Amino acid sequence: MFKKIVIFGVGLIGGSFALSLKKADAVGSIVGIGRSFASLARAKELGIIDVIGDGDALGVALDGADLVLIAAPVAQTEKILASLVPHLQAGTIVTDAGSTKNDVVAAARRALGGKLAQFVPGHPVAGRESNGPDAAIDDLYQGKKTVLTPLAENTAADIERVAAAWRLCGAIIHHLTPEEHDKVFAAVSHLPHVLAYALVDDIANKPHAGLLFQYAASGFRDFTRIAGSSPEMWRDISLANQAALLSELDAYLSQLTKLRAKLAAGDGAGLEAVYGNAQRARQHWIKAIESPETPAPPDNAKS
Repeated sequence: MFKKIVIFGVGLIGGSFALSLKKADAVGSIVGIGRSFASLARAKELGIIDVIGDGDALGVALDGADLVLIAAPVAQTEKILASLVPHLQAGTIVTDAGSTKNDVVAAARRALGGKLAQFVPGHPVAGRESNGPDAAIDDLYQGKKTVLTPLAENTAADIERVAAAWRLCGAIIHHLTPEEHDKVFAAVSHLPHVLAYALVDDIANKPHAGLLFQYAASGFRDFTRIAGSSPEMWRDISLANQAALLSELDAYLSQLTKLRAKLAAGDGAGLEAVYGNAQRARQHWIKAIESPETPAPPDNAKS
């Protein structure tokens, strides 16, 4: 289905995309490009990529490519897009896997100029706390959502081409505007990461941190799992979605203030009401995610 795909960033996200497409026998050759030659060499050793691309010779890497995926930290997106422009052929579609979209779209408009229509923004809603090529797996996207935030300049055929690639990975395609995307993910993804990092950092900075970590068990582990994610990536995401994330942080601080007041007043009924509402909401959500949408069969994806 794809003769040649170029991936910037061959860690968990880009590497899993590559492995998923190879598993589906949907790609002829995958070229990997990145900042670390060691990571690229490891990705090639693991069979994630077929060719290590030279970032200084992008014309060679991009020649004949059907699709380019940018799976690097979002702060690098504009620089990568700008580097593509002189070598971007008419038949090549570019997409990304960034967790923020307003900043990515703005970067694309600045960098791509007349080739903007070839960029279809995307975000696979899947991940693990592990990083690097060794973290990549061939079923990361199976049954998971991938959100596309198409531009007015995109053609329906190019949007479908990107959607088809993700469907081949087992993903279910959803569409949002960039603004909707960033508001949603500030609440359900970016804020939880900030909270997990903040809690672990707070514990680690206490004088008796060793004792506290010694007795931290499954509840602490589950709540803070995502604090094992890439600090560089989440620094970039936090700053890129600053306004929406600040709004969610303010709302959460208000909730904590209310809970603190109930606790200080010994208001057991008030605490139980909040806990009960949260429990019911979570149970409803768990039921919803345990009844996943069914991915379209790969052979239904239009090329």
